Amino acid sequence: MKNIKSDDTARRYRAQVSILGTTQVHLRNPYIVAWWSAAFPGFGHLLLSKYLRGYVLFIWEVVINLKAHVNLGMIYSFQGKIEEAKAVLDTRWLLIYIPVYLFAIWDSYRTTVDMNKIYYLADKENHRYSTFDMGSLEINYMDKRQPFLSVIWSMFMPGLGQLYIHRIATAFFIIVWTVVFFFQSHELEAIQLLFMGDIAGSTKVLDEEWLLFFPSIYGFSVFDSYLNTVENNKLFKQEQKQFLKDNYQNKHFVVKKGFILE
Repeated sequence: MKNIKSDDTARRYRAQVSILGTTQVHLRNPYIVAWWSAAFPGFGHLLLSKYLRGYVLFIWEVVINLKAHVNLGMIYSFQGKIEEAKAVLDTRWLLIYIPVYLFAIWDSYRTTVDMNKIYYLADKENHRYSTFDMGSLEINYMDKRQPFLSVIWSMFMPGLGQLYIHRIATAFFIIVWTVVFFFQSHELEAIQLLFMGDIAGSTKVLDEEWLLFFPSIYGFSVFDSYLNTVENNKLFKQEQKQFLKDNYQNKHFVVKKGFILE
């Protein structure tokens, strides 16, 4: 159940509120989006709410990364063990990894540029969109939330910040993969051994290849939740301003060059 029904007269909308989340177009820096794709293919597209493409690239990165031993090669190279790094890489998988990695960066940059153009057009058209959606499983509505709370919850567990701002699709995907990373890397087991004072055992039990996924997923979760909280707040204030103007402002009220004329 939506409070406003969309029609076919609008070519573009600035936002859509559904039971799975609030999706909107807003200005983004193409270089930042491309950087997130370079940090982890799929993240740049998830920032753009291009979920299906983002999921495909994310899963591709995990599978091919592990098969080619990219993370393990990075660990050896960070330690200055260049020969070990070259020996551990599987070139059969690595040569498949490179073109898709480059595509993720290029496509996220290209898509960001296009969506920035769409934002300007949608903002100019200024069509009304639904701000409330209620279904049998979920309710979603536009309101203001605190960006710092999104950051804090994301730092506790990736995906919780997205749940806080009702980005259900992204939250579910991130939480599931975070659980997989925790299980496969044995990080929680290592933390338990560390608290018990068994430093050698804590180090030995870790799986470095899976562990190296954590900086990317934690960083993305924090950044994505913070950015979308700020943008959702801007969207809420913009919609509220338009609502008050349409329903309560005197039709003869005009603002021009800093002066109020009636």
